[in-house]
Amino acid sequence: MKLNSDLTINGKLHRAGDEISWTAVYPFFLFHMLMFGGSGFFMAYHDNGAPVGFLYMHGGFAIAIYLVFYLAIFGKEEVQWMAINAALGIFGIYSQIDWLLSLFGKTAGSYPWYVHVIPFLYYVLYTFLLWQAVLDISGARADESKRKVVERSYVGISLGVYAAFHFL
Repeated sequence: MKLNSDLTINGKLHRAGDEISWTAVYPFFLFHMLMFGGSGFFMAYHDNGAPVGFLYMHGGFAIAIYLVFYLAIFGKEEVQWMAINAALGIFGIYSQIDWLLSLFGKTAGSYPWYVHVIPFLYYVLYTFLLWQAVLDISGARADESKRKVVERSYVGISLGVYAAFHFL
């Protein structure tokens, strides 16, 4: 993957346009975001959850930092598409959060809309990172014909998963 901005990774400065290995980015971010996203999820939906102001402060700060890294690593156009796809994918996100909450005997409708903002944003950022990882690990980022197959497969699998969660 090529960087879109200068970025220091593991103490080494990489310039915009430098090629970096996916192993330098994805393992760290996927784990890190899983931890922060998980804590945001539990703060939002736990019976004794954090106050909404703290939820927004804790999650909003982390999300802002992730966006800075996303812009530096993936570029403005990719991040814009992340936002567009998130807007289109609200049904999928809602159904998956509703399914996750059902594991704890709750529903997404049990909470006011503003409690869902931070978990939804974490979900968007995490699935975007997964998508970028799929592109790089499969080698589809640089191969247009492979990219089309991977894109169609990803959309088909995502729709199948969303539908399954919705109907469970």
